[in-house]
Amino acid sequence: MLSLLDIRSRIEAGQLTPAGAIDLCRAAIAARDPGIGALASLRAEAAVPETGPLAGIAVGVKDIIDTADMPTQMGSPIYAGWQPKADAAVVARLRRLGAAILAKTTTSPFASADPTQTRNPHDPGRTPGGSSAGSAAAVGAGLLPLALGTQTAGSVIRPASFCGCAAIKPSFRLLPTVGVKTFSWALDTLGLFAAGTQDLAYALAVLANRPEIAGAAVAAPRIGLVLQDFAGEAEPEARAALEAARRAAERAGARVDDLILPEPMPEAWTRQRVIQDYEAAQALGWEYATHRAALSEQLGQHLDGAQAIPASAYDAARRAAHHARRALKDLFSDYDALLTFSAPGPAPQGLASTGDPRFNRLWTLMGVPCVNVPVPGGPLPVGVQVIARFGDDGRALAVARLIEEALARQ
Repeated sequence: MLSLLDIRSRIEAGQLTPAGAIDLCRAAIAARDPGIGALASLRAEAAVPETGPLAGIAVGVKDIIDTADMPTQMGSPIYAGWQPKADAAVVARLRRLGAAILAKTTTSPFASADPTQTRNPHDPGRTPGGSSAGSAAAVGAGLLPLALGTQTAGSVIRPASFCGCAAIKPSFRLLPTVGVKTFSWALDTLGLFAAGTQDLAYALAVLANRPEIAGAAVAAPRIGLVLQDFAGEAEPEARAALEAARRAAERAGARVDDLILPEPMPEAWTRQRVIQDYEAAQALGWEYATHRAALSEQLGQHLDGAQAIPASAYDAARRAAHHARRALKDLFSDYDALLTFSAPGPAPQGLASTGDPRFNRLWTLMGVPCVNVPVPGGPLPVGVQVIARFGDDGRALAVARLIEEALARQ
């Protein structure tokens, strides 16, 4: 994979120019993307910024995020060729930092559950996950050092696990969603994909203008290991990855305790879909009312059912989420981080499904920072998920880095 910090180090040492770094990505795309299909569009040759903390960094942008110089097509024929007039706020920020917005990456229609044409870079017969399929595959395949995705249930952490790259779903609203197509305004969260946790920390720190994120450190962290039994069984590969991460954390000096999440968190998990679906029915109201026939069969049927959710059920789900957030806040008085599954197992065989987000739903609803750490050693990528309290993104990344480095030493 292409490391953001390695590219920056080579530029600062005079071994590589920003334009040369972008050319490396273009060459990788030309060589590998025809067999992966991670990109929805590629920017034509253009001047490359020479200064800024992200100069020389080529970025892929999920194709529900507005870009003024490339189409934003939402993964749907309804928006084929649609060209926004302005950049989304996060894209404008990337440009100010010197990044080169090189490509739009594939997305499920409107960031729903439908598969895209993208293939897993580690096995073309398996899904890369969704809905941020293109971003995860592009970074996992070494086409780009940084990519943007969004998560409403599990659409950053799960595809990162399937594609073998690091990723963060930051605290809710740490990054602005202005100019991002809404699926659920209470859940949608911008996220980042990169080669490793240090790359993520650097990129998030400069994007959010919070340098303390990159400088965060933690010694002998207290970690709660959570199986999320209410979400169902994980596959043997995922259980093995979680145990490997546990052992690595303990070798690095962490105290790891088995932890069962108390009520009302399991109840909140069951109600996440109510919030997601109720809001999607409104957020996609125009598309549903005027272009129902152009929606994919799966999304159309999903929205059919969402129309029937009563406001009382939505309100009850929001109350359950509020109670769960308060309980989780109390839990973090005893732990620096939680450690759990990123996905049920490796990427499923076949391209008809994007996989199951059941181990991600609760944490998106809680709005807390989540980091995928790839666990090496298996024939297919599997990751583990590190979670910290709301607003403590630096700690989440620091604990994730501790585990990542301990895994690399084993």
